[in-house]
Amino acid sequence: MVHFSMKRVLPDRLSFGDTIGIVSPADAVTPELHDYFYRGVDYLEQLGFTVKLGENALSNTLKYSATAQEKADDLHAMFADPDVKAIICSQGGANTNAILPLLDFSLIKKHPKILLGLSDISVLLNTIYQQTGLVTFYGNTLIWGFGRNPTAYDKQEFIARLLDGTTGPIAHHSDWQCVRDGIAEGILVGGNLNCLNKLAGTPYQTDFTDKILLLETYGEYHTPAAVEGELSRLKQMGVFEQIKGLWLGYYQHESGITYADIVMNTVKDYHFPIIQCDDFGHNTPTTVIPIGARARLDAGNRQVVILPAVKSLSDNQNR
Repeated sequence: MVHFSMKRVLPDRLSFGDTIGIVSPADAVTPELHDYFYRGVDYLEQLGFTVKLGENALSNTLKYSATAQEKADDLHAMFADPDVKAIICSQGGANTNAILPLLDFSLIKKHPKILLGLSDISVLLNTIYQQTGLVTFYGNTLIWGFGRNPTAYDKQEFIARLLDGTTGPIAHHSDWQCVRDGIAEGILVGGNLNCLNKLAGTPYQTDFTDKILLLETYGEYHTPAAVEGELSRLKQMGVFEQIKGLWLGYYQHESGITYADIVMNTVKDYHFPIIQCDDFGHNTPTTVIPIGARARLDAGNRQVVILPAVKSLSDNQNR
């Protein structure tokens, strides 16, 4: 594996009144999702933002999504648009990785700004960070986060991380658990386990060296056996020999088997610290996690501390 030493690039913070661009890098926003889509738009507007839709945000050219080129064009347009201060993905899905060879990473690096999403957007967030150094953000999508009764915690964490630039300990909404004690510090990478594994063996494979890895899995679609299979892929790639710590998010399966139990079945022979919470993932109140930021994981004290991930207020004065 090639190890990258890309200089980290921090995006500007958002301010109320800014324009947020909406793109759909994964599945099509089908008609049954339009209500949630526009509820998400309304939510952002009620917070005080202007919303701009990508030309292909609602396209379904292939009858399952827009084409990869349409999606890449939208993303490039949003990064290049000086009026757009942040980009939020409409939803996840299954084929975000199709756009990776089409991305102009030099354009993205030249116009750094906040990029937010989760689930299949993991492939985009981690690849852009690795290729450009731009810190990206794992958090709510327009439809499934902001379009479906967002909680006070969702709002709090969005504002704290992306407007206030809050660093320090991540606020807890759920009970956090120490799965394996210890303290580690490193760069945050990861997201959805299954989606992250799409990068394995490709030119965009994540560099896990000395990283804190965050993982979540959608339990409605993935059994404990399937989770172990995906974790075993990471194990056989040597990932667990490289990382400094593991931060587990939300997983709920009808079997009642916990994410922590499945993970420990796979990584019991390693010694890195592991912490688990329900504060990021699918269908759960979700914090905002900066991919590419440095963090300290303290499993014994049930705490993850984020170091600065957006520019300070003084750095924003030239906007």
